[in-house]
Amino acid sequence: MSEGTTLGTFDYVIVGAGSAGCVLANRLSEDPGNRVLLLEAGGRDNWIWFHIPVGYLFAIGNARADWLFQTDPEAALGGRSLAYPRGKVLGGSSAINAMIYMRGQAADYDGWRQLGLTGWGWDEVLPYFLRSEDHVDGASPYHGAGGEWRVEHPRVRWPILDRVREAAEAVGIAPIADFNTGDNEGSSYFQVNQRGGWRWSAASAFLKPALSRPNLTVITGAHVHALETDAGRVTGLTFSRGAGEVERVAITGEAILSAGAVASPGILERSGIGDAERLADLGIPVVHAAPGVGENLQDHLQLRPVYKVYGIETLNSRYANLFKRALIGLEFTLARRGSMTMAPSQMGIFARSNPRYGTANLEFHIQPLSLDKWGEGLHRFDAFTASVCNLRPSSRGSVHIRDAVADTAPSIRPGYLATEEDREVAVESLRLARKIVAQAPLAPFRPQEHLPGPSVETDSDLLAALGGFASTIFHPVGTARMGTDEDAGAVVDERLRVRGVGGLRVIDASVMPRITSGNTNAPTVMIAEKGAAMVLEDAR
Repeated sequence: MSEGTTLGTFDYVIVGAGSAGCVLANRLSEDPGNRVLLLEAGGRDNWIWFHIPVGYLFAIGNARADWLFQTDPEAALGGRSLAYPRGKVLGGSSAINAMIYMRGQAADYDGWRQLGLTGWGWDEVLPYFLRSEDHVDGASPYHGAGGEWRVEHPRVRWPILDRVREAAEAVGIAPIADFNTGDNEGSSYFQVNQRGGWRWSAASAFLKPALSRPNLTVITGAHVHALETDAGRVTGLTFSRGAGEVERVAITGEAILSAGAVASPGILERSGIGDAERLADLGIPVVHAAPGVGENLQDHLQLRPVYKVYGIETLNSRYANLFKRALIGLEFTLARRGSMTMAPSQMGIFARSNPRYGTANLEFHIQPLSLDKWGEGLHRFDAFTASVCNLRPSSRGSVHIRDAVADTAPSIRPGYLATEEDREVAVESLRLARKIVAQAPLAPFRPQEHLPGPSVETDSDLLAALGGFASTIFHPVGTARMGTDEDAGAVVDERLRVRGVGGLRVIDASVMPRITSGNTNAPTVMIAEKGAAMVLEDAR
């Protein structure tokens, strides 16, 4: 690999064109006086399955769309290494995810503010959710209209999901109209990032409308090697395209890392920003000692109990029938409706595993389908999956580089179920799933537990069984967390500036000090909206 090419000079260089990076590229390039460069290691979103909603079935686990990361062996899951999908394309994981628009709970953000993070309470972040939203029902106190980020209701319904919702009501979990008002306890149909039956990724929403701006440059296939600093401030970075020569970029304003909770910490570490001992072991000179880089990984571990049903249709049998499969395609082609528009989960249930919790601490993703794992075929029998996750795990993990090479996969150690509290919640959540399924609204369909199976009954047996059917629900956050000056593990301050290094911010899910109580894509877009406003304010 040769060295020495200089690409040019930019005011802002954004690393990563996922959900946050696409927002930032749009907002920072609105001013024609700002020269903005967006670097993305993945490719263009020119594959049809990035745009048809059901394409996640083909994208996850496919090297064209997914970085195919694997965790290190997880002790609590029987030593399994889990697939850890991340989007490998413009739009990032918003091009392959479940499309669920979910903000979390007001208490999540008020909790951030109580940590000393000024400006991050619910009332303060809600305007940034509204700023980019274009809700199908129009503007209201809790929803925006006219923004780039389209939010619609599902365009397919399944009777099995209605019956599960009735069963949840039978155990005291009330139906509600909207999960996004600050209190999501109850059951409802998920709202989704779609436009007229098509997936509406962050690239579709934010990046593509800005591509015609002459002050915005986008480069795909760009692997960032390291940031360059001078006198404690970032002045440039190096990257390469495939096996090509190393290219340099000069930065007069700020470098912004938006590569996500898995990749952003690695760029910091390769740049000499991280735990001093760890960097020394890798032969990387220390630019700034920051022991919190790559630590504080939080993720939602989904437990996926599967229930066979009889006399009611699920996607399993519909997709297995060639005639019905043809109708699925026809319905989408003619009306943009039906099974090809469906997110993997259409209906959700937020509940408390135990009265000791002040707000809902569980999220069920009820799916009218079942499979052994994403990327593999559906089961050959009708079934639904009552996927459930602990919304606020107390376990913490880490993400770190293995060497200084830009395209080496990182060491991902989620540390699932490392605490007694998380193990208790896991057992409680499975027992709540069984309680719901046992209610009268589902009785006509004779639900039978396929996973983990009715013979798995004791707490210890349930925990042991998790190794076979638990997986990530794709919500890694927290690996460059916000914090105050008194927080030794904080990587960025409340304005998302990397502590101890000038001209550098992290603006993505990495900065969450605590994971939100729900799906994390919408909060990431909010963080980018608020972060972009901070960048522009500080430049004035």
